[in-house]
Amino acid sequence: MSCSIFMLFLALFISTLEQSVSISAGSQRAILRAISNNQDSEKPDFGVELNATNFDTVLKDTPAPYAIVEFFAHWCPACRNYKPHYEKVAKLFNGADASHPGIILMSRVDCALTINSNLCDKFSVKHYPMLLWGPPKKFVGTGWDPKQENSEIRSIENGRTADILLGWINKQLGSSYGFDDGKYENEHLQKNFSDPAQIATAIYDVEEATSTAFGIILDHKMIRSGTRASLIRFLQLLVAHHPSKRCRKGSANILVDFDNLCPSEILSVNNEEADSCSKKGELGNYQICGKEVPRGYWMYCRGSKNDTRGFSCGLWVLLHSLSIRVEDGESNMAFRTTCDFIHNFFICEECRQHFYDMCSSVSNPFKKARDYALWLWRAHNKVNERLMKDEASLGTGDPEFPKVIWPSKQLCPSCYLNPGEKSKENSKIEWNEDEVFKFLVSYYGKELVNLYKEKELQAVGGTEKTVNEELVASTNAVVVPLGAALAIAVASCAFGALACFWRSQQKNRKPRRSWN
Repeated sequence: MSCSIFMLFLALFISTLEQSVSISAGSQRAILRAISNNQDSEKPDFGVELNATNFDTVLKDTPAPYAIVEFFAHWCPACRNYKPHYEKVAKLFNGADASHPGIILMSRVDCALTINSNLCDKFSVKHYPMLLWGPPKKFVGTGWDPKQENSEIRSIENGRTADILLGWINKQLGSSYGFDDGKYENEHLQKNFSDPAQIATAIYDVEEATSTAFGIILDHKMIRSGTRASLIRFLQLLVAHHPSKRCRKGSANILVDFDNLCPSEILSVNNEEADSCSKKGELGNYQICGKEVPRGYWMYCRGSKNDTRGFSCGLWVLLHSLSIRVEDGESNMAFRTTCDFIHNFFICEECRQHFYDMCSSVSNPFKKARDYALWLWRAHNKVNERLMKDEASLGTGDPEFPKVIWPSKQLCPSCYLNPGEKSKENSKIEWNEDEVFKFLVSYYGKELVNLYKEKELQAVGGTEKTVNEELVASTNAVVVPLGAALAIAVASCAFGALACFWRSQQKNRKPRRSWN
């Protein structure tokens, strides 16, 4: 009897021990899996994955002047071993935390995928991994033949380690990039503020600022019954005069569907924000400047420190670019629309109130686009004067980009009545406002779209007609013939009414039949 009881207890003990070991082993495996997953999540891919469907689009739209494309196969052991080296270099140039964004787009194409077979054949991929270097536009709509002479696409014959690849890049660019470079280094930025061509890179920052502003509005649920009309008017302004074609198109798409996406009835019931008008609703699926934006970094507006310039700079460039594109008949509408937009949607309380006070000081309606553009220029300088004092006392300014009265004498000497001197009567700069206005029109008009003009001309299938249409649509203050100015001004007066009518027509249109 006692022996049987002993054997029973022994069996129970062994069973419990086995379960304990099993649970312990399972727990250890679970912990190891969690650690492994965490480690993987902490190492995101910085090389941009491309395939046959997005290859041309991404390379055509990147602001980077250079691109590296790695052709690999996911089953290739050498490719798997090379990936950490490639990613180490890609981290310097790609992503929001890059040390040198906007210089090189580092991308990858998996040739083992059937969808990419023709693409890899077009670039004569005979071994893995294979690296090609060149201007992004040269990869678009074309291929590469190793026997081809004078091709701007080149094979990187020796980039087998991160150090060797970065050394090869530095040799091509005459740079000295290193793996210890911190975020937002400014080595590649032009520091010569007298060079007007700098503004050409700001077209990307205007897109970035537009997308960022739209994202803030949705994130903070800022569309309410009292702000809804203000946003609609600002979208109308963007549709007509945004310097970026894709932002005009994206704004139009939102405007057409706005009544369905964010019905006024929902907001008027509680006078509060509605989820349907936020990122949680369908409105959150709309990309105001296309799927490539936001990119996560700034170019013209990038500061030497992470917390300087950026969005505020990009927003100012957007407002200036709008101010020189409106016609006389639209000037007061554009002024009120801009003031209401900043008052309702700019999230910095002190800045918002200061801008509102400047708007409130205007007693007479603007009748000329020139007057509105100059008012915005003076307002920007007032803000700079205020921030100069605050940043000097608190030490919060950007040492590489201090606030200044703008434009400088080097940038526009004709803007100053007495270059190099100040008025003895009021100790203030005496401006030649006619020259200032000419400068604003050129700087935020022709110069701003310079890069777009070049890309349109160089794009495969692009024509001079396409460029001219883009410039007419986005810089009419510069290129519209003088004889047509009056007619355009009259037509512009009706813009708000026509836009509202257009939206109502789109709202009431019959839905298309679906095959589903």
